[in-house]
Amino acid sequence: MTIDRASVRTILKPWGRLDLRPWASNNHQDSPVGEISFDYGEAGERDRLLLLKLLFTGETLSIQVHPDDAAAKSMGMESGKSEAWYVLAADDGAQVAVGLKWPLTQLEFRKAALDGSIDGLLDWQEAAAGDVFYVPAGTVHAIGAGLVIAEIQQRNETTFRIWDHGRSRELHIEQAIAVARLEPASSRKLPRHITVERAELMSCPFFTLERLDLPADTVWELTASRESWALVVAGDGTIGTLTATIGEGFFAEADRADIRVGPDGIVLLIATAASAPAIGLLREVVKDRLQSDFADANSGPAGVDVTPSSPSGASL
Repeated sequence: MTIDRASVRTILKPWGRLDLRPWASNNHQDSPVGEISFDYGEAGERDRLLLLKLLFTGETLSIQVHPDDAAAKSMGMESGKSEAWYVLAADDGAQVAVGLKWPLTQLEFRKAALDGSIDGLLDWQEAAAGDVFYVPAGTVHAIGAGLVIAEIQQRNETTFRIWDHGRSRELHIEQAIAVARLEPASSRKLPRHITVERAELMSCPFFTLERLDLPADTVWELTASRESWALVVAGDGTIGTLTATIGEGFFAEADRADIRVGPDGIVLLIATAASAPAIGLLREVVKDRLQSDFADANSGPAGVDVTPSSPSGASL
């Protein structure tokens, strides 16, 4: 299977935005866009484990929760929905909420959900560009206004809305109570550099999210041994034979391709269906080839060393 460009699906949401620049070219929608969802292959392919999205928030999203694997399978689904957020852009004071301020009983939770006071019981945190948040399935959460977020998640769209800030959409309070962890959550993640160019943003049992910061005018080989999704978040270049510019998504599985970086460098998010970063995901091609060419140039026929020697016969 080749590394290929992912298809794009635009989803309208009441809390979305009209202006999607620079992440998408369709910047003059008549209705607010909340999500851009990336896909590859036939719609609803069951062997895909992950889903990559861009979220655009003009208003605060609903307070919600997703089922974990056990709860989802009891409902006839393939998996639950754990997710991670990478903040691409944030207005001053923008916030996300992950988990509760303190533990609640089901009775307390139901009352707060019915009267809307649940909003004040969430653990709201400021969010800035570059921040990473992990939202395990079962965690009560919400996303505030003024954010652009790259989200990687398990491939399940089941959402139980708890409070929707006066919008007329259906709520699912009893279902939410059945699957929610009514407690605080440890959500914020700090990057860990694997190499200068490669940073592990977060890992969980379902996926790993990394950021690749590749300098200008270099060439790299990307090897995807598992289902992998890539998103260009800055700069440009080519991936294989495809141009790669900001906001474009790519899919790869059991394949490799050269990344040729443009004059401004390129920054990629890479999400892989694995619980830890892959060994050998990235290597610099030109540097390796130069070293190989140098070794070949200093070897004679059949690998005989032709390094110049001093008159006494000792190597210089």
